[in-house]
Amino acid sequence: MHRRMRRIATALGTVTSTLLLSLTLSAAPARAATHDPVVFVHGLSSSSSSWDDWIAYFKADGYAASELHSWSYDWGQSNVTTAAQLKTKIQSVLASTGASKVDVVVHSMGALSSRYYLKNLGGTAYVDDFVSTAGVNHGTTVAGWCRWLYTSCGEMYTGSSFLTSLNSGDETPGSVSYASYWSNCDEALTPDTTAILNGATNVEVGCVSHNEMNNDHGVYEQVRNFIA
Repeated sequence: MHRRMRRIATALGTVTSTLLLSLTLSAAPARAATHDPVVFVHGLSSSSSSWDDWIAYFKADGYAASELHSWSYDWGQSNVTTAAQLKTKIQSVLASTGASKVDVVVHSMGALSSRYYLKNLGGTAYVDDFVSTAGVNHGTTVAGWCRWLYTSCGEMYTGSSFLTSLNSGDETPGSVSYASYWSNCDEALTPDTTAILNGATNVEVGCVSHNEMNNDHGVYEQVRNFIA
């Protein structure tokens, strides 16, 4: 009789423990999905505010504010100088978030400093995905109006020594995933296809103006899906 009662008590204890464990697990909040931090790089005659729309879209789609990093720099300076500042920015983001890599999303001339960072400053070790929107990857003659005024503008003029060096060899170095989104009616890029990067996922998005490329929601959705 005592042995039977002990067996019953043991069985009840096991059932109770199982129920408590089940209740504990079901009550625990679901762990929020995390993403690579995104670092946004603006272009000529612009600032971090040019990314406000996309940052709002990313937040609406589940990104935390701490995962989204836009910043401003002196867009008239050499893209080499900006690349060094981008390196510092990315190291700061990695330190503050604990992430091992970031995604870099750029617009227009922002592609040049970012690609210089990847190619020449060891950036491929710290970047998971690189996305260019309306990137002046192979230059544009439209830069002729400002090439005498700003170093950065001269560097993005078609055939500049900066571009020749940047595009020599592998245009998409390292294990980074590259994408370039470009418009077939971009008034700032001549020709439009200057945005195409060898070795990247190149996507023609239709007719979207240059300044709308990093505001447009349809382009945003494609970028978000690429870096997801």
